[in-house]
Amino acid sequence: MYARSVTYQARPETIDEGVAYVRDEVMPAITAMDGRTGLSMICDRESGRCIITSAWSTKEARDASDQMMIAKRERGAEIFGAQPSVDIWDIAVVHRRAASGEGACVRCTWLSMDTAGLAHAIDTYRMATLPALEELDGFCSASLMVDRANGRAVSSATFSSRNAMVASRKAAEALRSRIAEDVGATVTDIQEFELALAHLHVREMA
Repeated sequence: MYARSVTYQARPETIDEGVAYVRDEVMPAITAMDGRTGLSMICDRESGRCIITSAWSTKEARDASDQMMIAKRERGAEIFGAQPSVDIWDIAVVHRRAASGEGACVRCTWLSMDTAGLAHAIDTYRMATLPALEELDGFCSASLMVDRANGRAVSSATFSSRNAMVASRKAAEALRSRIAEDVGATVTDIQEFELALAHLHVREMA
């Protein structure tokens, strides 16, 4: 499975309009394309950071769709008041314990590491990170996406509510430090978001 994420550092006052645009215009366009498996959108209303992720059954389908989405990204830039940055990923791990409903929130952690260590990092995520996340109250799902060419990864953990996500911070920090040290990774960014759109229908890959 493969993914493309589009990030806007939006003006916070534009986020509601942007979510509506992605829901009403971008998502139907992607749904009509071959090989798509869904779309999600997360946003931080304080900083304005918004990330739209589309998932694809093959690398070829993801790459073929990119040119068709340029106009949609340009319109998004007009709405958000910011130019998009685009990242492509391999989806390495997906695990769901419960469906995410209204009010769900997501903590994303970005990491960098030597490309030779990615396989070990993926195995460690499956064997150590997922069981630890399962113990946290309100945990719904988790995923790990990797950029194999550049030694990057992003982990996303979804919680049933902002309160549950906040309550997990201390445990998540300890887990993050332990796992990063074990796999020789550097944590480059951490951010918490609300889950604005949840239509990423990727099969279990744990």
